[in-house]
Amino acid sequence: MLRQLQRSGAKHAIAEPDGRRRLRRESSTKEPPMSDPAADRPVFEADHVSWTVNDANAVAQFYIDVFGATELFRMGPLDAADIPVGADGRDWMDTHVNVPGACLTLIMLKLTSTLNFQLVQYDKPADRTATLPRNCDLGGHHLGLRVADVDQASAYLAAHGCTPLEVIEITEGPLAGKKNLYILDPWGHQLEIVD
Repeated sequence: MLRQLQRSGAKHAIAEPDGRRRLRRESSTKEPPMSDPAADRPVFEADHVSWTVNDANAVAQFYIDVFGATELFRMGPLDAADIPVGADGRDWMDTHVNVPGACLTLIMLKLTSTLNFQLVQYDKPADRTATLPRNCDLGGHHLGLRVADVDQASAYLAAHGCTPLEVIEITEGPLAGKKNLYILDPWGHQLEIVD
C-alpha cells in the first residue's frame, strides 16, 4: 500500500505518536510566492490624536490655557448639506468621515512638541451619542502625557478643574519606580499622566 500511495504522489511518511505512519502529499499546484509585507509597507509616523467634543471652542481654550497648547488652525462649520453629493449619491461626510449628514467644526492644536491634538465638534446628525466611553468600553481611550512630577501635575490640574483619581505607584516589573495617574478633564475626557 505504501508503494501505491507513493506512486500516486505521496512523498513523505510522517510517524504518528502511536507508531503508525501517515503519508503527506505534496501539492501538484504551486502557489505563488508570498511577497514580503515589509517591502511594501509605508513608513507610519504619528501625526495627531482626535477627540470628538461637545464644545470645541471651550475645550480648545482649556487646553491652550492649562496645558500651553497652541492653535494651528480651525475649519468649519462644514455641513454635508452645503457640499455637492458624489457621483455615487452619497454625501461628502458619508464618503470621507463615515458620518452621513454630518456638520462639523475642527480645531487643530499643537499640544506638545511631538503631538497635535484635533478637536472635532459635530452639530449633526441628531442621533449622535453624547456619552463618553469608559476605559473598558469599546472605543474607550485616554490621552497619555508625560511629566517630570506626577504629584505636582495632579495638584496643578485639580486646581484647574480636572478630577484626579488615585495615583498608581508601580513597585515592581518593567515600570518599577514609576507613577501613573488617571485624571478627567472638566468635560470627563480621560487623561493619564505618567512620569
